[in-house]
Amino acid sequence: MTLETIYAKILDGGRIDFEEARRLYLEADFHDLGQLAHQVRLKKHPEPVVTYVVDRNINYSNVCVCCCKFCAFYKEPGQEGEYVLSYEEIGEKIQETLDLGGTQILMQGGHHPDLPLTWYEDMLRYIKANYKVHIHAFSPPEVVFWSEKEGIPVSEVVARLKAAGLDSIPGGGAEILVDAVRSEVAPNKCPSGQWLGVMEEAHSQGLRTTATMMFGHRETPEQRLEHLFAVRETQDRTGGFTAFIPWTFQPDHTELPDCRKLTSIEYLRTLAVSRLVLDNVDNIQVSWVTMGPKIAQLALYFGGNDFGSTMIEENVVKAAGVKFRLSREEIHRLVEAAGFTPKQRTMDYRIMGESA
Repeated sequence: MTLETIYAKILDGGRIDFEEARRLYLEADFHDLGQLAHQVRLKKHPEPVVTYVVDRNINYSNVCVCCCKFCAFYKEPGQEGEYVLSYEEIGEKIQETLDLGGTQILMQGGHHPDLPLTWYEDMLRYIKANYKVHIHAFSPPEVVFWSEKEGIPVSEVVARLKAAGLDSIPGGGAEILVDAVRSEVAPNKCPSGQWLGVMEEAHSQGLRTTATMMFGHRETPEQRLEHLFAVRETQDRTGGFTAFIPWTFQPDHTELPDCRKLTSIEYLRTLAVSRLVLDNVDNIQVSWVTMGPKIAQLALYFGGNDFGSTMIEENVVKAAGVKFRLSREEIHRLVEAAGFTPKQRTMDYRIMGESA
């Protein structure tokens, strides 16, 4: 099958298989690939709108026993600089977010060995009792960690968190959903089947989630594709993923300093192929946090239709030496300069101020 035949298949609405995706990823002309992804994006979202969300990343603790090689943020128990935020400190951050027009908070932390599940439930209840905000929190590895720590099923952990106030789950901890890679870069984190299993369980309980991919460390291009197809297969069953968010690994200050930073072209190729493979995921988010605003603008022509978050606060990527910040006004300016209309959204991609 020629590349032109694959192009035509996609434009006709056909679904590509793994080998066709592999050929596109490795052989397609860079500009052809971007144009193809943009055409698919326009079929899904004909109006020239780029969405974004106003939120804040709150890391309630940096204590973690996972010791992932790619992470520059965590502290081991007892290590200098470790912290656990009080509920009141979390509340102050939420109020600041609301005062800036925010609608949600993204909350994640490490695998803390001493905090029981009830601590997280109480945190959720405290937030819901005091603030009107969407809680987009935790990650599949955290859910698996609590399940094993408490000796209860994943389904019970999800149900208890939802009952306490959890609204949706971010796609953190996915890295690459191939166990040969995970065992090298994150040997203490749950395997790919459990990550996908948590998401499927969350979807079955009515929680929407996102899916992510951190690439550019120990994986091959084919393993990136395995990740995409694993997400696609889960989405076929559940329909619960609202968006897919790929970003590049930032090696500085990590235990993988020999990894080179991927180029913008490598990022854009991966973004475009993500749009082409994930025909059942409506939204592809660009990563200005790791690539910078200029490449994020270009990514809107390589399959991306969402500009992500204003990230009033972000700590994990910053720990790896990458520091980009954007206000709502700056996002508007960048999106408009790229030729699109910016619109603020909720987690489930409802436009703010518009009826469902």
